[in-house]
Amino acid sequence: MLRPRAAVAAALLHFAATGLLAQGTATLTVEVSDPLQNAIPGAVVTIENAVTGLKREAVTGATGEARFSNLPFRNYEVILFKEGFAVERRTVNLRSNVPVSLEVALRLADEVMQIDVTGSLDTLIDPEATGTRTEINAASFEKSPNPPGARGLEGVLLSMPGFAANANGAIHPRGAHNQMTFVVDGMPISDQLTGAFANAVDPSIVESLDLYTGNVPAEFGNKVSGVAVVTTRTGLNSSRLFQGSHQVSLAQFDTMASQTQFTGGSGKIGYFASFNAMKSNRFLDSVSLDNLHNGGNLQRAYTRLDYQASPKDIIRLGVMSGRSSFQLANLRSQHANLQNQRQALEDISISGGWLRTLDARSTFEVNSSFRNAFARLFPSLGDTPVTAHQARRLGTYNLNARYNRVSGRHTWRGGVDYQRFPLREHFNFAITSPDFNGEADEEFSPALVPYDLTQGGDWFRFTGRAAGSLSSAFLQDTMRMGRFVVTLGLRYDYYRFLARGAQWQPRVGLAYHLKETGTVFRASYNRTYQTPPNENLLLANSREAESLVPPAIRDTLGGASFVIRPERQNVYELGLQQAIGPWASINGTFYHKNSTDLQDNDNFLDTGIIFPTSLASARVNGAEGRVNLFPGRRFSSTLSATHARVVVNPPFTGGLFLGSAAVEALTQGPFIIDHDQRLSLHSNSVYNFTRSLWMSASVRHDSGLVTNPSSADDVAIDPDFFDMLPYVNLESDPPRVRPRTLLDWAAGYTRTDDTKKRWEIAVQVTNMTNRTALYNFQSIFVGTRVVSPRAASLRFRYYW
Repeated sequence: MLRPRAAVAAALLHFAATGLLAQGTATLTVEVSDPLQNAIPGAVVTIENAVTGLKREAVTGATGEARFSNLPFRNYEVILFKEGFAVERRTVNLRSNVPVSLEVALRLADEVMQIDVTGSLDTLIDPEATGTRTEINAASFEKSPNPPGARGLEGVLLSMPGFAANANGAIHPRGAHNQMTFVVDGMPISDQLTGAFANAVDPSIVESLDLYTGNVPAEFGNKVSGVAVVTTRTGLNSSRLFQGSHQVSLAQFDTMASQTQFTGGSGKIGYFASFNAMKSNRFLDSVSLDNLHNGGNLQRAYTRLDYQASPKDIIRLGVMSGRSSFQLANLRSQHANLQNQRQALEDISISGGWLRTLDARSTFEVNSSFRNAFARLFPSLGDTPVTAHQARRLGTYNLNARYNRVSGRHTWRGGVDYQRFPLREHFNFAITSPDFNGEADEEFSPALVPYDLTQGGDWFRFTGRAAGSLSSAFLQDTMRMGRFVVTLGLRYDYYRFLARGAQWQPRVGLAYHLKETGTVFRASYNRTYQTPPNENLLLANSREAESLVPPAIRDTLGGASFVIRPERQNVYELGLQQAIGPWASINGTFYHKNSTDLQDNDNFLDTGIIFPTSLASARVNGAEGRVNLFPGRRFSSTLSATHARVVVNPPFTGGLFLGSAAVEALTQGPFIIDHDQRLSLHSNSVYNFTRSLWMSASVRHDSGLVTNPSSADDVAIDPDFFDMLPYVNLESDPPRVRPRTLLDWAAGYTRTDDTKKRWEIAVQVTNMTNRTALYNFQSIFVGTRVVSPRAASLRFRYYW
């Protein structure tokens, strides 16, 4: 198996040859002059968007120019100030990586009777958004309660509309299991990035985040129930050669974390690096109320290098890696039997790209990336009721090219992509408890007897190796026609792996801007093509896995072997944006999706092992909304609301379901799957007492996901689960975990010296009311998981 160090060496050689890097952000140059068109040095130029929280400041040089790079595509307000001149404000629309120049002539202060200090409504809403898009800047979520044990960017996404919360950081975007793609500086990552299955993206490296859940641009494919475009921090255009910070955090459950970051730049070069580590005795969400055998640790690193090779060329290189080692949480019966299973996850990603400005209206870019992810499960002598061993490797190679052109009312973007994903899987398991598949048990399956060690059986063994590919091409255009904005996109995917297929995918959207009232109406239609999850895909589609299905169920399915095929989906959306004066905005959406071959996962007995599966079809109806109150003010708040109804139709394909009850449940009539939730609400509020002292609070309500239809009488006498009965409603139709409302709180103080940060301290309390609740209960897809109890934490950060 290729180890991470060898993978780094191979990837470095690869990028030394290609010299490529990603660029998915805008660049703005502001040229400031006086009324006689003479350059003004020393003018302060501020660019900001109150809704996303982005705010940057630069000072013009001798030529009167100030340059801003790494800007997410959005509308911005530009504010210019120079002593002796009137303050000027402009609104600029940045929608592509074609560089934009803004020329502003300042007026003399004594020639201006009144200065307009009101911002533009166009920064509260997005008149060009033809689908649901939510943006957030690091300055917004850095003050949100976020304990040291939080591992990934998923916690930030949960504050946005469209997501249901699941255990270990897992999220369900718009009724899907987890069909998310993270695009980190141009590198697409479609692995399932949750604490139990893979190392997630570190939120501390993020400069800004753009989330697409409706009318996803044709540029994006593979997993598109949600696309999170991540722009990381950069040192390009930095005012210092070297600066950084070190942070230490302490929390309950013996949780400790540390983080070191440094950044800087000089002339044409900029760099950023981040290194962090964490250990905790509540590493994952527990499978019982007792939090047994649940310790773990992780380390992550990220480095980014930017090089302005010429006025027309930018080159970037990014390296991201992580590792984690943790115990698998035990049930009481497993702990009494001295079960000591452990899991280890490792990954290494290297991305690169080159952006070339061809002329004043067009650019060309090439991006390349390489990612290797490793997962291993280690058994123990006390494993019950099943013991297992796993070692798998998932690789992803990506190469793409993009051409961008701004021509009058049109903004064109077209390109081609090629992905290759080699897989290597080793998986063994055996039954160790005589009660798991006893002949007297009504769920007895003769297919499992050969692998029952208590009945003289032997280990089930599987080894597989294969590679697949996805070739794509797309063309999209944004047309501005007065009050209307039309987006037209077409994508073609050609998938070759265990299953084969191809799909044309139109992506069409329309927005109408009623400027007089600050209103935007929108509608869209998308056809999508989502490929199966690659984690354990070989085993889930194998004859060996098929042999574990009870004979009666196999006969019901016709005795044939089915391969998991890509999910095909039609998505319809209607939406509305409304600005309410200069202090609030509302964004509401209704959507409908119908899917063929719905993608899902089977979690192997509460472990970190997942097996892809699919269901014949599904329909999803949902509504969601987001309110932004007082953005950019001393007090600001957001409220997101989500509703999703998900009905699926069997039969299933793939997975590794042990026991006939689980399989029978998936081969009967239509049912409401565990992605379904009537209502979730998430509110974040921040109050800045001064420039240095702040306080924030987060409130989240979840009405409850669907659980397994277990018998309350059986649960009441089960020593592993009896005390969870008060937190699940098994009498409802369908059964659900009971509603929960969680309150988190944080406060902090930042010490500054001449506007430069020196140190900061913050205290946080999560689940302040110590609410006992469940994410899931005996789900055949994800098992049982308990919400973490109250935990306090303290962090201190020093800047140099």
